[in-house]
Amino acid sequence: MALPVKDNREMEQDERALVAAAQADPQAFAALYARFAARVYRYIRAHVPTDDEAADLSQQVFLRALDALPVYHERGAPFAAWLFQIARRVVIDAARRRRPTIAWEALPAHLHPEAEGSNPETAVLRDETLTRLRVLVAKLDAEKRELLALRFAGQLSAPEIAAVVGKSPEAVKRQLTRIVHALKEQFHGEE
Repeated sequence: MALPVKDNREMEQDERALVAAAQADPQAFAALYARFAARVYRYIRAHVPTDDEAADLSQQVFLRALDALPVYHERGAPFAAWLFQIARRVVIDAARRRRPTIAWEALPAHLHPEAEGSNPETAVLRDETLTRLRVLVAKLDAEKRELLALRFAGQLSAPEIAAVVGKSPEAVKRQLTRIVHALKEQFHGEE
């Protein structure tokens, strides 16, 4: 028997309830942490050179969020967008303190679920494919890499990304579509 899938409205209501509970009782913030920790970590890991730094910065994000939670108001954007605005500022602050930076596409292979149980030939092909993709993504400007990091590492929706970067959801969708399409053309053009 399949479990019912929640639609976006139900997920947003659940999120609002979790936020309200955490605002009333800081101990309830653990549920928000559990919901967003992996996404925030992946987003930050896409910007920093080590797992340890990503873990430290993720902790900073959640500490800042917990400190600011009493004054949080939805203002038309979901909690995830607010949280990723904090994450983005933490990443920017860290980058200012550290030069040079690492590109988002330098995610370690162990973060890719398809790496589990693959044979050596498949692993070599995957590594070659990822290397080609990394080269193409590295050629993109910082704004495009940031949109890709928010979408794929942070797993944010277009409306959430729009709230983070200050654009309309439609503009974000169009730009992401163009970026992905251009990457596909360049990738397949090299074959």
